[in-house]
Amino acid sequence: MFAFPRHSTHRQADDLLTGGLGLDGLRAAAPPAFADPVAPTAAELRRRALWSNWRGIADLAPAGGYGTLYGGMPSVPGREFHALATVPGARHPHRVMVQVPDAFDAARRCVVVTASSGSRGIYGAIAVAGAWGLPRGCAVAYTDKGAGTDYFDLDAGMGTGSDGTVVGPGQAAAFNPLGNASATNPAPAAGSERAGHGVAFKHAHSGDNPEADWGAHVKQAAQFALAQLDEAYPQAAPFTFDNTRVIAVGISNGGGAVLRAAEQGDWLDAVVAGEPNVSVDGVRPLYDIGTEAGLLMPCAVLAVEDRPRSPLSALAQKGGELRCASLAAAGILAGGDVAAQARQAHAQLRASGWTDAAIRAGTLSVDFDLWRAIAATYASSYGRFGVGEHPCGYAWSALNPDFTARAATASERAAWWADGSGIPPGAGIGLVDTKAALPDPTLPGLQCLRALWTGEDAQARRVHAGIAQTRAGLPRAGLPVLVIHGRDDGLLPPAFTSDPYVARAQAAGRDVHYWQVANAQHFDGFLALPDYRARYVPLLPYVYAALDAVMAHLDDPARPLPADALVPARASGPEPLTAAHLAVPR
Repeated sequence: MFAFPRHSTHRQADDLLTGGLGLDGLRAAAPPAFADPVAPTAAELRRRALWSNWRGIADLAPAGGYGTLYGGMPSVPGREFHALATVPGARHPHRVMVQVPDAFDAARRCVVVTASSGSRGIYGAIAVAGAWGLPRGCAVAYTDKGAGTDYFDLDAGMGTGSDGTVVGPGQAAAFNPLGNASATNPAPAAGSERAGHGVAFKHAHSGDNPEADWGAHVKQAAQFALAQLDEAYPQAAPFTFDNTRVIAVGISNGGGAVLRAAEQGDWLDAVVAGEPNVSVDGVRPLYDIGTEAGLLMPCAVLAVEDRPRSPLSALAQKGGELRCASLAAAGILAGGDVAAQARQAHAQLRASGWTDAAIRAGTLSVDFDLWRAIAATYASSYGRFGVGEHPCGYAWSALNPDFTARAATASERAAWWADGSGIPPGAGIGLVDTKAALPDPTLPGLQCLRALWTGEDAQARRVHAGIAQTRAGLPRAGLPVLVIHGRDDGLLPPAFTSDPYVARAQAAGRDVHYWQVANAQHFDGFLALPDYRARYVPLLPYVYAALDAVMAHLDDPARPLPADALVPARASGPEPLTAAHLAVPR
C-alpha cells in the first residue's frame, strides 16, 4: 500500500512544527534561502515548505494574536515518516506523512489525521493539525489527497522525487503524467520524456479526479500512521483503530476531505471540519458557483459600497468595468452604464443564492483572479482531461513578461515543491489562456468553463460525471462531528456548503454540531492585508477550540459537545485582537 518510504529525525534547531524557524522566522518577509538555488537540499526544501504553508494558512501578524491569544509554536522534537500511497483504482499516488513527537505517549495513544487545505502539498495542514496535535503529544498524519505540489516540467521531462528534490527522466517521480518511472509505473515509457510543453500538476492532470477519493486518502493516511507507530514503538504494538484514538481535522478542501472520511466506516473517534468544501445532492457545487462568480462577480462587486481593498483592487476595478460592458454586449445585462450593470450582476448573484456578505468577501477572489484559476483546474480534474486535453484550451507554464509561455529555469523548477500552493498561478507558474481575446481577455475562457456546467456536450457530461462522484453522504451514526464556518466566506459560502450538509445530517439524527462565525471569511492568511484585518476575524481559533471540545468529550463522554452557535465575533480594526473580539464558545 505504501511505496518509497523514508524517515527523518527533527530535533534541536530543526523541529517538527516549524523546522526551527519559530514564530519570528515564519514572520520573515523572505523565505528561507537555498545555499544553491538550482539544487536545494531536502532539508532546505522542507524548511521552506513549512514557511510557505504556515504563511498561506495562518494569520501570523503580531496584532492577530497567534501564539499569544490562541495557538502556539513550541519547539516539538520528533520524527517524520513519508511515503506514497495509492487508493484502489487510482493511476497516481498521493503523499502521506506522519509526524511523531518525542513526547508521544503510547499509553494514551492519539493520532490526529488531516488533509491539506486547497490543493496544497503535504505540509498544507501543518498550521491546522500539527499546531494543535503535536504539542499535545499526538502523532499527526497528513495527506495531500491526490493534489499537492509535485509539479512536472514537461519541457525538461523532470518531476519531483519523494524528498521534494527534482528528478530527471527515468527516475522515480511522485507524479509523472507521461508514464515515466513513478510509484505506480516503475518502467519508463520509451520516447515520452519530453512530450508536451509547460507544467503539469496532479490536481489537474492525474486523470484520477482525486476529490472523489478524499475520504479514502484520509483513511490511508491514518493507516500509515498506525503502521509507522508499530515500527517506532514495537513494544507497544499493535496500534489499531480499536486501541488508538483518531481525530480528523481539516479546513477548506481538507475540511471536505475529513467529512468524506466520516463516511468511511467505524474507525474515527471525532471530526472537526472548518469552512469545508462539501457538496450534497440537490445543492449547487463549487464548480457551478465558481464559474458563475468568475463571469459575474468582477462586475457585481462594483455595486458593493465600501468593499474590501487589496493591492490589486485598482486593476480589478478596470477589469470589472470591462466585464460589465462585455456582459451587457452579450445581452446578459441590460443596464446602460457601469453602475446599473453592476447592480444587475449583483442582483443575479443574490437571486442564485449568494449573500451580500459572501459577495463582499468574494472581492478578494476577484482581485486575485482565483475563480478562473480554480475553475480551470477543477474542470480538468472532474473531466479527467490529460495534458494538452483541456476542453477550454488552458495550460500552465512559466511565463515571459508579455504572458507568453516559456521553458522554466532550473532555479524555478527547484523551488516548486516548497513554494507552490498546488494550483497555479504561483511559484513562477502562470495560467496560459489560449482563448484570450480583447476587449475582455479572460471572458472567452470563462464562458467555455461555464458551458462545461450549463452545456450538454460530451465534455460537459464528463465534468458533470466527475462532480457527481464528489457528493458527500452522511457521517457514521454516533460519530461526533463539529463543523465551523465563517458567515462571510466568499469562496465557499456556507449557504452552498456547510448549511445544507449540517441540516441534512442533523435531520438524519447524526451527532453533528455547527458553529457559524460572524465576520469571518475564508482566508486567514489574507488578514495580513490591512483592510481585511479591519473587517474580519481568523477562523483558526475556532478550529482549535473545537478540537479542544471534542478531545474533552472523548475523555469524558458525560461532557457534551458544545451546542450549535452563531458566534458574535467582531474584527479588532487597527487594535490587537482580543478574546472579546473572538467570543469563542465555551
